[in-house]
Amino acid sequence: MRLVGDMNKIFQPESLKTIRRLELRARTLVEGMLSGRHKSPFFGQSLEFRQHREYARGDDLRRIDWKVWGKQDKYYVKQFEDETNLRASLLVDVSESMLYGGRGSGMSKYDYAATLAVSIAYLLLRQQDSAGAISFDDEIQCTVPQKMSRNHLNSIIQALDVDVPRRKTRMDTMLERVAEIFPRRGMMILFSDLFTPREELWKGLKRLCASGHDVIVFHILHDDELDFTFDGPSQFEGLEEMGRLRCNPRALREAYLEILNEYLVEIRRGCAQLHIDYSLVRTSDPFDRTLNQLLQRRMKH
Repeated sequence: MRLVGDMNKIFQPESLKTIRRLELRARTLVEGMLSGRHKSPFFGQSLEFRQHREYARGDDLRRIDWKVWGKQDKYYVKQFEDETNLRASLLVDVSESMLYGGRGSGMSKYDYAATLAVSIAYLLLRQQDSAGAISFDDEIQCTVPQKMSRNHLNSIIQALDVDVPRRKTRMDTMLERVAEIFPRRGMMILFSDLFTPREELWKGLKRLCASGHDVIVFHILHDDELDFTFDGPSQFEGLEEMGRLRCNPRALREAYLEILNEYLVEIRRGCAQLHIDYSLVRTSDPFDRTLNQLLQRRMKH
């Protein structure tokens, strides 16, 4: 496991260009999404009062302190400890299966996960919450501590710019370690294709939930994996040392989609039982729609 250091000492010029593009993409996406929005989409779980702040359009009217209004004739809302400093960690799967980007020049699952994670990090830091990050495959590759400064975004981007991965995903040991690294209750946001044995996945997620974390899962899959529109004789090669298969995909499509649907139902049901905020995301889904759906769910939550 490594901790991030100075960006210019670690990365070559081409890598730095990629990082800058990712940062610009995240900033543009978030600023466009939040234009005209005044209410924070994330709230912590603490009920410990911390301070007042002046009312802004979109605030929950139930948070207005009417005693203060009676004395000052101005509207102020109560803020609580975790509302002023939510602690969130972005857990991004960088295993080899995440490199799949389809048959064309589309975005890989890893690219989509990294963009979405950095966008959420920017959103959190923008509202003065604490954000950290972990990149992982079968073990933790890089850890970024939770901080709330605006320039902390570069450290998070560094953590997600990893060497070409050659390993599988190991959810149980990885999430166990995450719970040890971040023992204080907060928000854990997982970005992964969840290609891991289910017993390992549930063991790891249960560990996070048992620690009191608010868990969000973005299940990121490519259109090819969800629709299986391959046609004609093909050779499939496993990205995580699963061997090769020559076949006519049309003969396999019906059985494949049936097994896939059973798998997705199991994942959704398991997350629901653990009260985890779960989203199945396609790499073709527009980022603004994915982010907006998250914000709407958190508002309701």
